Amino acid sequence: MTFFADSVGTALVDVNALPWIPFTPYSDEVFLKLIKINPINGEWTTLLKLPAGMALPKHHHAGTVHVYTVAGRWRYLEHDWVAGPGSMVFETAASSHTPVALPEAEVIALNIIVGDWNLLDENDNIIAVENWRTMLKRYADYCAAAGIEPVDVTSQSGN
Repeated sequence: MTFFADSVGTALVDVNALPWIPFTPYSDEVFLKLIKINPINGEWTTLLKLPAGMALPKHHHAGTVHVYTVAGRWRYLEHDWVAGPGSMVFETAASSHTPVALPEAEVIALNIIVGDWNLLDENDNIIAVENWRTMLKRYADYCAAAGIEPVDVTSQSGN
C-alpha cells in the first residue's frame, strides 16, 4: 500500500516572489508576506516587517507561535528579554503580549502560527481575530487590487 504521505514532495517556496502586504486596518506601516498556509491544522507562516520603534497590537492565541528574528531587535512590553537576529521565541499560548520593535532598526521576523491570533484592546477585549482564513483573504484581496497573479500558498508542493 502507498500512503499519500509517501508521495508528498518537498515544497520550495520562492519567498522573494511573494508580495509584502500592508497589515491594514491595523497599520499601513506594518507588512506581512504570506508564505504558506496549512488549512488542515490551521498553521500559517509569514514574514512580518515592523518599523523601528513601533508596537504591534497586544494579542493572545490558543495555538503555538514560533518567531525567528531575521533582522532588527524587539521585545514584549511584558518581558525583559530582547530578541535579535537569530533568536527563536516560543510564545506561551493563552498569554497576552505586546511586541515592540526597538528604536534602532526595522524588524523582520518569520512567524509560524497555529490557530487564531486574537488582537486585544486596552481592556483585553478581543477586537479582531486573524487566522489562516483571514490571512488567505487578505493575500487574495491584495493580489486582486494590485493586479498580481496569486500563488497558491495552500499548496503543499511549493510555488
